[in-house]
Amino acid sequence: MNPDAATHAEPHPAQLANPFKRYFLATRPSFLLASLVPVFIGLATAHVSGVALNVWSAFLTMIGAVVIHAGVNVLNDYYDALNGTDDLNQERLFPFTGGSRFIQNGVLSRRETARFGAALLGGGGLIGLWLLHAGSGLFVIGLLGLFIGWAYSAPPFALNSRGLGELCVGTGFGLMIVSGADYVQRHHFDLLPLAASLPYALLATSLLYINQFPDRAADEQAGKHHWVVRLGVERARWGYLIMVSLAYGILATLVIMGVLPNRSLLGLLPLPLSMRAALTLLRHARDVPKLTPAIVLTIQALLAHGMLLALGLWLAGR
Repeated sequence: MNPDAATHAEPHPAQLANPFKRYFLATRPSFLLASLVPVFIGLATAHVSGVALNVWSAFLTMIGAVVIHAGVNVLNDYYDALNGTDDLNQERLFPFTGGSRFIQNGVLSRRETARFGAALLGGGGLIGLWLLHAGSGLFVIGLLGLFIGWAYSAPPFALNSRGLGELCVGTGFGLMIVSGADYVQRHHFDLLPLAASLPYALLATSLLYINQFPDRAADEQAGKHHWVVRLGVERARWGYLIMVSLAYGILATLVIMGVLPNRSLLGLLPLPLSMRAALTLLRHARDVPKLTPAIVLTIQALLAHGMLLALGLWLAGR
């Protein structure tokens, strides 16, 4: 993905007559890798611990994580249409912020969006039930994950509007997915996947955080008081630098302490991407069009870190 790529055109019904394509794109598929990569981390923590991987269970875990993430994306569009956030958003950087625009542009109705999102969450839940042979602990992880995904934007909880969105994303994409993928293989809880998930969780949170800058004005009008709204642009722009610095610092510390193997340091390689994104945000936090490269760099750093960390863990277990 080129950081200087031009803005994509927003979707329109005439371009999406094929129902499969319409519903597939409604899930915002370009973001779904963010839930697939932590599965790889969880599988790698199981492997480095000497667990023999069950390929079928690993495959189902990947599908389940992606389907639930897709459902959360779709339902977020639905609830942001209900509270008016996406209708108010005039500074969005499509396709990165401001939702899929499917409801606003008449591609899907609100009802169709709500039903599709619920069906995806239900499908992900069924996959989770199929995997329960791994142990009852997976039921706790799955139930909590489904709740967080739904309550992130749905009333009466609307966790993101209450300043808890960052915690939801960090917990969901870090702790829940990594630990869940590890648990399916290991059949019990372990501290290793929790430790390995922390840097990825912070980088995933940084993606949500930077995406809130273009959406800040609309979110504030709609009553979504996340931390970028609460802190204001000048103070909030430093939050991103703190998050990504903590992510890489925690990874290095875990390796120095012997919690993670030395090859996990491969996960530090995307550090320059994160620093470039941080500098761009510090310089252009109020100049929304100039934030696109920083958002793209954030996505690249997140995915590269997760894949390299998983690779390092996997190689350490050979």
